[in-house]
Amino acid sequence: MWLSFWRTIDRFSLLHFKYVTNELRRIKVVHEFNKDVVIELLQSIVEIVTYGDRHDPAIFECFMEYQVLGEFVRILKNSRNASLEAPLLQYLSIMIQNMDTDNAVFYCLSNGYINTIITHQFEFERGDLASYYVSFLRAVSSKLNTDTLCLLVKVHEDAIVSFPLYTEAIKFAYHKENMIQTAIRAITLNIYNVGDDMLYQFVTAHPVANYFSDLVLTIHKRCLHLDGIPDTGDTCTNDHTGKLQLECDTIMDDLYYLKDILSVGEPRLSKMVTQNLISFLVLPIMLHTLYSDQSNGLTLSPITSLYVLTCLVQVVEGKDMVNFVASSVIHASLSSVMLELLEEVTDVGICPTSSTCEKDYHQPEILDDFRKSYLFGWMKEYIPSNSRFLKSNDFDAQKERSGLLGYIFSDDHGLLLTALMLLLVLAESKDTEFKLATMIGVSRATTGMQQTNHLSPSTMMDQSIFLKHMPEILNALLNILASQPPPSVLIQWHTGWFLRKMLFFHKNQLSDVSSHLFNVSFERSCKSLQEELNGSWFDHIPDIFKTEWTSCKNALEEPTQSKDPFLLMELGGQKHSSSGNGGDITPALPWQRMINAVKVLVLHLQLKPFIFGGDPFENPLVNFKTNSLAVSGRKYVSDLSSASFGSEIALGSGIPCKISFSKVGSRDIFVLPVARGMSGKLFLVEKHPLHSKRGVVIAIAPLAGLNPKADEKHRTWLHLQIREFEPVIPLGKNKRDTQASSSSIDEQDGRWTLGFSDANACEAARLSICEEISRQRSCVETLLAPFLLQQCSPDHTK
Repeated sequence: MWLSFWRTIDRFSLLHFKYVTNELRRIKVVHEFNKDVVIELLQSIVEIVTYGDRHDPAIFECFMEYQVLGEFVRILKNSRNASLEAPLLQYLSIMIQNMDTDNAVFYCLSNGYINTIITHQFEFERGDLASYYVSFLRAVSSKLNTDTLCLLVKVHEDAIVSFPLYTEAIKFAYHKENMIQTAIRAITLNIYNVGDDMLYQFVTAHPVANYFSDLVLTIHKRCLHLDGIPDTGDTCTNDHTGKLQLECDTIMDDLYYLKDILSVGEPRLSKMVTQNLISFLVLPIMLHTLYSDQSNGLTLSPITSLYVLTCLVQVVEGKDMVNFVASSVIHASLSSVMLELLEEVTDVGICPTSSTCEKDYHQPEILDDFRKSYLFGWMKEYIPSNSRFLKSNDFDAQKERSGLLGYIFSDDHGLLLTALMLLLVLAESKDTEFKLATMIGVSRATTGMQQTNHLSPSTMMDQSIFLKHMPEILNALLNILASQPPPSVLIQWHTGWFLRKMLFFHKNQLSDVSSHLFNVSFERSCKSLQEELNGSWFDHIPDIFKTEWTSCKNALEEPTQSKDPFLLMELGGQKHSSSGNGGDITPALPWQRMINAVKVLVLHLQLKPFIFGGDPFENPLVNFKTNSLAVSGRKYVSDLSSASFGSEIALGSGIPCKISFSKVGSRDIFVLPVARGMSGKLFLVEKHPLHSKRGVVIAIAPLAGLNPKADEKHRTWLHLQIREFEPVIPLGKNKRDTQASSSSIDEQDGRWTLGFSDANACEAARLSICEEISRQRSCVETLLAPFLLQQCSPDHTK
C-alpha cells in the first residue's frame, strides 16, 4: 500500500485544483518571503482553469464556486511586493485569452473583478509593468461583444457613465513604447467594433471624445516635426533619408489607424473622426498652404502640406474627405470671393439672404459653383461657428491667390512635382465626384463614365486644370529635364513619370519650345553616357542598360494610386541636390555615376515615343548575353575565355615581368591582357615548373579601369589601377539598384605595379594592354551606337 503515496499527482485534476486554491486562500499578505510561492500558485491555477474550460467542466464550476478570480483581486490588493503585479497580469491575460466557452467568459467579466483590476493603482514606472497591463486590457477587449459589454460598463439613465477598459486604455495612447501604442489601437478598434448605440454615444461625448482630437493634433505635431528635420543640402545621405522615412511611416500609421476607425462604418464615429481631421489638420493646411503666402512659424511648408493631403486621399480615402480636398484644391485659384464666403460660414453661419451673398460679384457663375461645392457644404456642417481659422491677419481677403497652380509653375522642382502628384491622385481616386475629377484632370472624361451635373464631356474637359494648362505643365516638366546643372536621377525619373502621364492625355502637337527642351536634355544624356565609355566601368554598361530598361519601363507604367507618398518628401528633399553627375553622387563614385548615366539615357529613350509619337520601344538588349570570360574548373585550358585562378594556360604573347605581393614577396610572372567581345581580363601568369610554354594563373583583373601608366621616375615600372570591387548585377530581376559585392579578384589591393627589364618592355606591355582595352571598348560602343545616335533632329519636331 506504500506505493499509493508515490503515485504521480494529476496536476490537471479537480482535486489538485482545490488544493492549490486552498493554498492561495491561506495567504493573507504577500511579502518578499512568500512571493515566489504565490506566483507558482497563480500559474498553476491559470493552467488548470484553462485546461478545465476545454476538457473538464467540473474544474470551472469549482473555479466559480470558490470565487477564485476574487482571490486574485484580494492578492493584488494585499500585496506588499510590487514585483507580483506583472506575473499576476500576465497569468490573467493568458487565462482570458484561452477561454472558449461563453460561460467562462461571462463569469470572468462579471462581478466587477476585471474593472477592479483595471482601475487598480499600479506603479507603472517600475520596469515593464505597463506592457503587461496593456496586454491584459487587450485580452479583455478581445472578448467584447454586444452581450459582454454590459458587464464592463456602468449605465445610468440609458447612458454609459463609466467604461474603465476604454478610459484607462487611451491613457497609454502616446506611450513611449511603440508596441504599447499599437496594442492600445487594437483595443480601441475591438471596442469600436462592438456595435452598441450607448457605446458610440459614450466615446463621442465630451470629455472622452478628446481622444480623437488629441490624435489628430498629434498627427499635426508629427508633421511639424517632419518639417523641422534640417535640410543640410546633403539630402541623399542615409541619415537624412532615414529620419524622413521614419517620421513619414509614423504619420502613415496614424492615418491608417484613422482609416480603420472610419471602416467601422458607424456614422457618429465617422463624423467625429472626420470633423477633427477637417478642423485640426486639413483646414489649417488648406488655408495656410493654398490661400496664404505668409507663415506664422507654426504652419507647414508646402512640401509637407502636399504630402499630408496626398496621404489623406490615398490612405484615409472616403468620399466626403476626398471630395472636400478636391473641392478645396479647385477653388483655391478663385478670387477673394471664396475667403469672404468662408469667413461668413465660420463667423455667422450660412444664410441664403446674407449681405455677402447679395453682393454683386464679377464672377457670379464661380460664386454659384462654389455654393454647390463639397467645400461649402462641409464648412457648414463641420466647422464650428467660433472657429478662428479665418480671423487671422495672415489672410488678406483683398489679395488674389493662385493656390495650387502657383506651385505647379514654381521654380522649385519639388513643389511642382508634388502639386502635380496631389492633382493626379485626386483626379484618379475612385471616391472623387465625377465633376470634380473631371475639373482636375481628364481621366474620367475619357473613360466613358456616366456624365453628371448635366455637363457635356467637352464642357467638363474644357474646365480641366490639366487640359487648360497642359502646354505650360509640359514645358515646366521638360524644363526640369533640361535644367542645368541637371537634377538628380530621382527627380528625373519622377519627372519622366509625370511627363508620360500628361502626354497620355495630350492629343495636340508639342510646341517647338517643348521639342527643343527634350532634345537638349536627350543630347546631354547621350553625351554623359559617351563619357562613361571612357570610364572605368564601361564593360558593365550593356548589362546595366538591359536591367535599367525593365526597371524604367515598370516605373513609368506604375499606377498613380500605388505610388508611395514618401516620394513627395524625397522630391522636396532633393531641391538642393544637383550636380553635373546627376545630383546625388560625387566623382569618387564612378560606378554610381555610370549607373546614373545609363538610367537617364534609358529614361529619354522610353519617353521619346510619347514626345514625338510612334510605338514605344521594346527592350533593345532583351536578347543580349554577356560575352564574358567564363570561370573554368579545368586544369588546362586552351581557350583563355574560360581561364580562372589556378588554370594552366599557354604563355603565348605574355610579357615577362616581376611583381611583389605583400604576402609572398617578389615573383617572376608574365602579364597577358585578353579581350573577347565586350569582356576583358588581365592575367598574371607564373611559369609552370614542368611545362616551359605554359603558365599558372595567379591573379586576374578586369581590363576596364586599369589605366596603365609608366612611372615618371622609374620608366621600367608600370602602374595599374585595379577596381576595388566587382558588382553583382541581378539580370532578369526587376531591381533598380545594382549591388556591389566584395571583390572576387585574387591578390589585389587596388593597385598593381609591374617591373620590366627595360623601358621598351614596359612600354610594349602598356601598349598591349591599351590595345586590348580599346578592342573591348569598341565592341561596347558598337552595341550602344544606335541609342547614342537617336538624338532628335529639328525635322522630328515639325
